[in-house]
Amino acid sequence: MNWISEVVRPKIKTLFKRETPDNLWIKCPETGQVVFHKDVEANQWVIPGSNHHMRVSAAQRLGLMFDGGTWLDVALPEVAIDPLKFRDSKRYVDRLKDARAQTGMQDAFKVGYGRVESVPMTIAVQDLGFITGSLGTAAGEAFIKGAETAIEKKTPYVVFTASGGARMQEGILSLMQMPRTTISIRRLREAKLPYIVVLTNPTTGGVTASYAMLGDVHIAEPGALIGFAGPRVIEQTIREKLPDGFQRSEYLKDHGMVDMVVHRHELKATVARLARLLTKTPAVAA
Repeated sequence: MNWISEVVRPKIKTLFKRETPDNLWIKCPETGQVVFHKDVEANQWVIPGSNHHMRVSAAQRLGLMFDGGTWLDVALPEVAIDPLKFRDSKRYVDRLKDARAQTGMQDAFKVGYGRVESVPMTIAVQDLGFITGSLGTAAGEAFIKGAETAIEKKTPYVVFTASGGARMQEGILSLMQMPRTTISIRRLREAKLPYIVVLTNPTTGGVTASYAMLGDVHIAEPGALIGFAGPRVIEQTIREKLPDGFQRSEYLKDHGMVDMVVHRHELKATVARLARLLTKTPAVAA
């Protein structure tokens, strides 16, 4: 080895070495199209070309909805951790710890208060990244707190659903959140405040069987899977092939289960327009 290979070449390698981030590109789950990460982010996490709506976190969703991307976080009640001392392949407390570290959230819901196109609004968002957005006691309390905030502030209550259903690690305590959230919706109606549900991919199980289908208006993002049991379970039960697009937003709209399917780019304007209509609030002049 000479001085060129020992000194010059390593320095040249170091000079021209570039680190490539793992998340620089995003692959579309539908078409396989590879898109630059920043382009997808600038497009509100919708794949250009295919229009596939990527999943977004609760914080990202609130940022997309509220004016200026700013809002006031609503403090959520604390609940007992692991009341049943549940354990499967790992302890439930460990699952909670991992989910909190990954998402930066205490549980599956994030609730914010702010303005959407100048309309005061309370928005609650389920985050699929937190144990598949499952409904447990903490999520139930968060939903109820959001409804109470809407009543206190006299605003519409908008809920973005994304969930695999009830949280099995909390057993009957999880299932009891279904009637509890239903009662809070009844209180919204008594206060004559709109309750708008935006169904995102996926919304299934006990969430669909409770507050997800009790809205004054049901909006769905394109291509979202919405139902109680999944299509594979239904096919195995009835032993028949299901129609194409079964349980997807567009199919459900055609069959009267969803009021409208709205592209993410139009979602903020649509929710604001509905809120003004349902509260008889005049539009702000441009």
